[in-house]
Amino acid sequence: MKKTAGDQRKRPDAPFWLNKWVQSRGWLLGFSMVVVACLAVYGVGASRGQAGPATSWGMAYGIAAVAVLVGVVFYGGRRRALGLRFLGRSWHYLEVHVYGGLLFMLLVLMHVAFRMPHGVLTWWLWFLSIWVVGSGLFGIALQKGIPTLLASGLSVEVHLDRIPELIAEIRTRGEELARAASEPVRALYRHEVAPALTGPQPRWIYYVDVTGGYRAKARQFEQVRKLLPEPERARLDDLHDLYRTKLEMDAHYTLQKGLRAWLYLHVPAAVVVLGLLALHIFFVVYY
Repeated sequence: MKKTAGDQRKRPDAPFWLNKWVQSRGWLLGFSMVVVACLAVYGVGASRGQAGPATSWGMAYGIAAVAVLVGVVFYGGRRRALGLRFLGRSWHYLEVHVYGGLLFMLLVLMHVAFRMPHGVLTWWLWFLSIWVVGSGLFGIALQKGIPTLLASGLSVEVHLDRIPELIAEIRTRGEELARAASEPVRALYRHEVAPALTGPQPRWIYYVDVTGGYRAKARQFEQVRKLLPEPERARLDDLHDLYRTKLEMDAHYTLQKGLRAWLYLHVPAAVVVLGLLALHIFFVVYY
């Protein structure tokens, strides 16, 4: 039987984690081969006493790290020029950014002979390089994990920037339903629903439970529902749907905000690394 394009994209022969986290196995294989080659070269140099930033081999590792970092930086420029198709597909730049960042860190460690540097400038450069690469890996985990988390337990899909506007509409509809409802429904609205409809309410629990403990809160609606006649139950169900939609928007707001906030951990530190690296090169050349 002929395989469809969808069957080929699923790649059932690969482990689940590989299909989920790795966009191209070819890039992963190539990166692995480069890492093995770098470590082999380092082993040969170390056996000849050429380990450390002051040695010729150590200087070569440093120069290679700078060259790789230049390639890594191109991804930022490509993102700002998405309309220029002649530059090639942006995901190729992303792969260079990810694997190049890891290779840059390896070359930096080879440059300092896998030891912590002693100078203030070099120590900060070493530390912030680790921070940038580590935060980059953390960002990949967020970008892969958060969309999966949102899709796994929520029925609502919404863009972050529209959430305040949509919550205002839900609040208006909720107030209309409450005014036309009986006292038990109005009481439930005042004590449970209305406080939740004041605006977006980010909560840490959404990182653990994307529903935000919704089942426990839904029991209050079930208890009130048993006390109502049939016509009132329909109105309560409508209010319940609005409440659930609001909680799901809070989950989107929390997780999408976290995804955007990650950039503040990664980008400013990367800019500082570039500045410190320029100073480091200047001092090495000058002195």
